[in-house]
This record gives sequence, C-alpha cells and structure tokens, in this order.
Amino acid sequence: MEALFRLCTRPAMTVAGGVLLAASLAAMLAGWSWPLDPAWGTVAVCGFPLVYLAVVRLVRDRQISSALLISVAMAASIAIGELFAAGEVAFIMAIGEWLEDRTVERAQKGLRRLFDLVPATARRVTDGGESVVAADTLKVGDTVRLLPGEAVPADGVIVSGMTSLDQSVMTGESLPVDKSVGDEVFCGTVNRFGTVDIRVTKTGDDASLRKLIRLVEEAQERQAPMQRIVDRWAQWLVPAAMVIAVVAYLVTSDIVRAVTVLVVFCPCALVLATPTSIMAAVGQAAKNGVIVKSGEALERMGQVDLVAFDKTGTLTSGLLAVSDVFPCLPDWTERDVLALAASAEARSEHPLGQAIVACARLRGVTMETVSDFVMEPGRGIRGRVGDRAVLCGTAAFAEQCGMMVPDVAVAALERFRRQGKAAVLVMADGRAAGVVALSDTVRPQARQVVEALRRDGIETVLLTGDHAQTAEYVARQVGVDTVYAELLPERKAAQVDRFRQDGRVVCMVGDGVNDALALETADVGVAMGTMGSDLAVEAADIALMGDDPGRIAYLKRLSRATVSSIRFNITLSMAINAVAIVLSVMGVLGPISGALVHNVGSVLVVLNAALLYDRRFDDGEQAAGEALPAAGGR
Repeated sequence: MEALFRLCTRPAMTVAGGVLLAASLAAMLAGWSWPLDPAWGTVAVCGFPLVYLAVVRLVRDRQISSALLISVAMAASIAIGELFAAGEVAFIMAIGEWLEDRTVERAQKGLRRLFDLVPATARRVTDGGESVVAADTLKVGDTVRLLPGEAVPADGVIVSGMTSLDQSVMTGESLPVDKSVGDEVFCGTVNRFGTVDIRVTKTGDDASLRKLIRLVEEAQERQAPMQRIVDRWAQWLVPAAMVIAVVAYLVTSDIVRAVTVLVVFCPCALVLATPTSIMAAVGQAAKNGVIVKSGEALERMGQVDLVAFDKTGTLTSGLLAVSDVFPCLPDWTERDVLALAASAEARSEHPLGQAIVACARLRGVTMETVSDFVMEPGRGIRGRVGDRAVLCGTAAFAEQCGMMVPDVAVAALERFRRQGKAAVLVMADGRAAGVVALSDTVRPQARQVVEALRRDGIETVLLTGDHAQTAEYVARQVGVDTVYAELLPERKAAQVDRFRQDGRVVCMVGDGVNDALALETADVGVAMGTMGSDLAVEAADIALMGDDPGRIAYLKRLSRATVSSIRFNITLSMAINAVAIVLSVMGVLGPISGALVHNVGSVLVVLNAALLYDRRFDDGEQAAGEALPAAGGR
C-alpha cells in the first residue's frame, strides 16, 4: 500500500518538487504572476504521497503519524491561499524520507548467492549405470557419484572412495578435510580431488545448506526496520498542534495564526535530525574503509558489550604458511627437509603442498625435479626426487605403504596437532626425514583490538567451526578468554542468540558463508569485506573493506559520536519549533515566514550533522605488530 509513497519520494521526484518550489519562491519575490502557481506541482509530487500515507496509516493501522500532521498543515495552508507554505513543508518531509531510506535499506543479493551454492544437477548411480538428474529429484537412499571440482548435491555418507572436501561453506575450515568411507558430507561443499560415491541421507529443505538458507531468511525477517523517532512522537505532536492551533484561533480570532501554528509545528527539522547524522557518519566510515549499510546498526554499535569473533579470515589472515620444520634425522637440517618436501610437492594441487613450495621459494631453497609423481587424495603424495623415493603425507599413509614411522616423528606430529597446526610427514627412502607444520597467521592487529575492547569493558569470545585445539591455540595468541569450537552455522547463530537472551548486546565479526546466519542473528553484524565471502558481506550490517579488525574500536567511537549528534539535532529542532510556535501565536510569524523558519532549522540540523563527516577520531589504540603463528582452520 505504501509503494506509491515510496515511488513518489524517490530522488527524481523530490528534485522535481524542489525545482517547482524554487520557481514559486522566485515568482513570489519578483512579484510575478503565474497562471498556475508552481507550488501546486510540489504539493502534488511531494504532498499527495504524504496525504495518502497518512490516510492509510490512520485507517488501516490506527496510527497517528507525522504524515498526518503534515497533511493537516498543507490543507490549512491551501485553504487560506498559502501555497508556498504547503509546498515547503511537503518538500522538506520528502527530503527526510529519501535520506532515511538511504540509511536503512538492506541488500538482499547475498541470499540469492547462497542459493547459487546448491548444485542444480547430480550424478545418480543405479544398477543401470550413471545418469545426470536434477538435484531436487534426489531421494534419501539414492547413490550419487561426485567427481573432482563438483559440489555435493545433498547431505550424505561416503560409501565408496576417498577424497578431500572444501567444507568452508559450512564449517569455515580453511583446509580441505580428508574424507573416506563412512564419513558424513554436507550439501554445497566442494570435492577437491578424488571420486567418491555418496548415499543420500537428507534432501530438499532438510539438507544442511537448504536449512542454512531458511534460517538466514528467517533471521532477515526478524530484523525490523528502524522506527522513526518522529513517528513515535507523532502520537502527542498531532494532538498538541491541533489544540494549540484551535486555542490560538479562539483567543485571537485570526485563522492565519492558527494555520501558522500548524505549519511551524510540522517536524521538518526533527525528520532530518536522525538521517542526516547517519548519512554523515556513513560517509565518515567510508573514508576509513568501513561500509555501514544500516543506520540502526551504527546506533546499536555504541551499545555493544560483547564481541564474538570468527577465526579464519577475521582474527587470522586465512592464508596458510609454513610455521615449523622439524628434522627427524641427526644429519639433516631444516633446509634439507624443506627442500625435499617442496621438490616432491611441486606438482601437488593440495593447499598444504602449495604452501610448502611457496615457503621454499621465499627462502631461496633450491628444488629438484620430481618424477613418478602420484597423488593419493586424503592421504598424501609419492614420487622420486633425484635418487630418493619420497612420500609426503600422513603417518597412516606411510604405514599403509609399508614404512615404519619412528617415535620421534610420531611425537612431533602429535605436538603440532595439539598446537592446532596441520603437519606433513616427509619420508625419504622409507626413513622419516622430518615433519613440516603449517598454520594460519594471526592478524597483526588482532591482539591489540582484543585488548582495546577489554579496556572498554567489552567481553570477547571466539566462535568457530574448527577443532577445539586449533581454536584454543588462536585464542591464546590473541588474548580471547572464551572459546566455542566445532560449531556449524546454526550452532554459531544459536550461541549468538543465547548471548542476546542473556541481555547482552552482541556484535558478531566474521568473513565466511558459514558466518552469514550468525551475522544476521547478532545485534550488529560486521564482515571482513576484502577476504570475506559475498554472502557474509551482504548479510552483515557493516563491512570492513580493509579487513582490519581494529576498526571495531573505531566503530564504537563513531557510533557514540553519531548518537550524540542525533540527540543534539533533536533538541535543536524541538527548541526551534517551540520558539516558532510562540512567535506564531503572537502574530510575529505568518505561514510563509513560518515555513522559512523551518528551512533555517533544517539547515542548522544538516550543518551540525555534516560536522561528523570531517571529524577526526583518535585511533591510537590500534598498533601494527609482527604476524603471529596461528592454527589452520576456522
């Protein structure tokens, strides 16, 4: 029902109303006579939608709104021939509506991207062979074949084959997860290497990714739009205006004074108080690499008392790097182990192998050519480097190949595992040459922002889909006290919701698709914009385009300044209205001069709000430091 109103308050219509109003003012000042006053155009373009909205809200919603007060003032002004005054109040209200729409509109493209993650087709295997079918026709119990590079079409269990799956869409883990017979797989995850057959266990809306989509939709529906303060106050503004106008007429017998009271009572400056401050703050944030999509979220940011961080891509960089090289043979050095491992992994497509090769190149290590290269998905690689037979992978892989893994190598693998690192065993001619450990790296600003938030009395927690040991290792590095690990998307969101039910105002900071639901559920969702997935950025209220978590402290300061500016603007607009009402009752102001007072008040409010844009905020709490080793995974 309000579609017509939204259409007529679009920028082009508002500009057209302003041009017509300016023409009416010019004619009035120059003493020209128009066959039809251009202000009629402003009333039609900007005023009629307000009248329509006022009637709809009054009849359908039983609600007294600011639009009703504006409509009464316009009607009264037109009744006594003051068209300019009628057009002026309608134009100012249209500007306020447009500014507010800009601050509260939320993007919906992210949910469509989540739908795109669901495969459209699947390879169903039957006694008659293999056939490609629509994914939504799969039934529980069907067998599906998954080739390298394909997405899982439905939740299921592997019944044949071994592979590595990219599960970041669901768990956030940065490393592919090795899967074999009996392991569970999730819809939307991507097969990286081997071919496997899967028995379908969940389809349609019961599948994990479909469930995530439904939960995100429900979370978005729970996000109520920001209620305009002028509408909350309209419940008493309208009756007060009518009473004062009637009393002024009864006392003075001057209908012009009564109409002037209605005109100056219109909350034009009040309408602009919030959106102009929000717009200035949004511009200020954009200059500092922060995209704010919701004025309501910016206001709530100042009330946050708990910040929940995702791990990979948020507190950590999300990029794997070699953290340790441990020689297992007395006559071998770290450089020898790295050279052999990098040479063997040179043809590997696995992220661990690629990270080892990148480290060797960075350190200037000479690599030899690998021959007889064989990759075993989920286990490791084999090949020949020079005259050595080399194996890189898991201890179980080495043992399956008939090699004995000594205690010193087993101890090193266990030590790195406890630290939450991914470890690759390097075997040379059947002997354990060494172990290469890889991990993510903690962002330089992570510890500083956690400490800054703690000084501000804000609690920090870590919510991650990664293993507990990995999460606890990162938490110790950055100073986060509380860790919730091995959380699927709905459990992350449920934990955020529990915090809120306990009376906490929660800010969730994340970067992955698996964080989208938690970002929607939190009071304020903040996404890492550069590294983060498109869905996370769309689901969040705020995006950090520089991927700097230190911006969280800046956002707190900006939020508080914005709220202060809004409160000052509201006070200023109400004070101007109060003075104008008194002058109107006294006969000092007429409808036109009263309308111009509105312009003065509106200009003062806009100018004060604009000060936020160029204000400097002390950002000294942020400090850059050396990257710290962290665990792989999320």
